[in-house]
Amino acid sequence: MLSSIDINSSVAVYVQIENHVQFAISAGDLKPGDQLPSVRELSERLGVNPNTVAKAYRDLEVMGLLYTRRGMGVFVNKGVEAKCREDCRKRIIGRMHEVVAEAKAAGMSLKEVLEVSEKSYASETGPYGATPAAITALAKMKKRGR
Repeated sequence: MLSSIDINSSVAVYVQIENHVQFAISAGDLKPGDQLPSVRELSERLGVNPNTVAKAYRDLEVMGLLYTRRGMGVFVNKGVEAKCREDCRKRIIGRMHEVVAEAKAAGMSLKEVLEVSEKSYASETGPYGATPAAITALAKMKKRGR
């Protein structure tokens, strides 16, 4: 968790950090009371400006997911798991609907959408990494009529 971000992504770096924390809480990888890396440690690990990490942590604190103990660090708040899980699911389902509707409007079949979905789910890439070659190859194969 929080080991990489994609500076070339259209998603702002601080939002990627916020999302990674939310996903980790939702998945149970971060539990109430768990301590997050310090701003300095995480900024060095990710190769980003400390202000970027500080902004993400502040935003997550305003959302009620994290709390800061002066001199101690940043921690996951108690009782946020279910809300975080629900918020993540709502956001992801909304984005998935939008993508599927675009695919349908562009003439992709349900079979093609499911194939891309299955390959994406099976891939080991994170949410903001480049699209794996096996998935981009699907677009080329369909274009040539295979």
